[in-house]
Amino acid sequence: MRVYFDYNATTPPSPEVVERVAAVTQDVFGNASSVHHFGQEAKAALDEARSAVAALIGADPSEVVFTAGGTESDNFALRGAADALEPTGRRHLVATAIEHEAVLNTLKALARRGWRTTLVPVDQSGVVSPDRIREALADDTAIVSVMHANNEIGTIQPVAEIAALARARGALFHTDAVQSAGKVPINVKTLGVDLLSLSAHKFNGPKGAGILYVKRGTRMQPILTGGKHERNRRAGTENTAAIAGMGVAARQAVQKLETEAGRLAALRDRLESGILAAVPGTVVNGGSSLRVPNTTNISFDRVEAESLLIALDLEGIAVSTGSACSSGTLEPSHVLKAMGLPVHRTQNSLRFSLGLFSTQAEVDRVIETLPRLVEKLRSLTRSGVGAAR
Repeated sequence: MRVYFDYNATTPPSPEVVERVAAVTQDVFGNASSVHHFGQEAKAALDEARSAVAALIGADPSEVVFTAGGTESDNFALRGAADALEPTGRRHLVATAIEHEAVLNTLKALARRGWRTTLVPVDQSGVVSPDRIREALADDTAIVSVMHANNEIGTIQPVAEIAALARARGALFHTDAVQSAGKVPINVKTLGVDLLSLSAHKFNGPKGAGILYVKRGTRMQPILTGGKHERNRRAGTENTAAIAGMGVAARQAVQKLETEAGRLAALRDRLESGILAAVPGTVVNGGSSLRVPNTTNISFDRVEAESLLIALDLEGIAVSTGSACSSGTLEPSHVLKAMGLPVHRTQNSLRFSLGLFSTQAEVDRVIETLPRLVEKLRSLTRSGVGAAR
């Protein structure tokens, strides 16, 4: 039995999504900008998908802009709004220190252009305090960006409260909801956001498709220039097949949201409690209440996360670290580091993320396998063969 517990990285597409992508690839090949029959078929497929994604987030279809995925959506939100607001003199950006790299690196790029940026820290629960955001706001704050759910630890941020604070200071509010779509309810009106990013492959859709929700009336400059696609907001011929698949995934997410969230929470809790009981020296990173139902991030004392990840993979179990492996060096997780955790916990933690096809049998296999692997790695460390970080 192979176990895939890395759904936060990407999800397997549902059979209906695969079928739709294949059918559109073969039969709906026209350019949606063409006025003839074949083009109008493609346009109809886009319109259908746009309505489905809009329903997933409580938006109007006209407010949905198709992109190539979450990274482009985050870039478009920040760069597009920043370019539009630059003439106003507002040149301050606020975000949290646990944002996805697509946000953090875009902020760095804007900082090199002279924008002032403030990264607000979080506490050990992994949740940002609205009071800390309020303190960071200034008269020239243009955009506030706070993710809806964190990709490493799953914590849900108080987006609605923070969006209200931003609005009161005249700033736009963006949320990266890539990790919450299909896991918890999302309604852009209830949240009070101006901009929201989604990526299809995080909720059992295809890779290469995403959206940016742009609230009606929000001033944006396109970051891709060319034709008049997407109402002049994103140039380039649309990826019709992938977008159509995203539409199917969005409809399925709406239909399964309530039952699937409860099922995943039960599996996640079984996995989490089983690991904590079976493996000494383990602790959950982040708060246990306000988080998406499919994610747990667990620290294994005296074990290097990368070594444990590889050992699990050899057993047919796929998970991930909260750390980036670059040039053979395991770097501390920027999320766990921002939470103020000790250095060893930023380097010995694994993320387990479940999804649509996860089963209790898979959970039990992980609980059964982990104690042996952890003990083996710890014994190697005690004997001097390895070094725990």
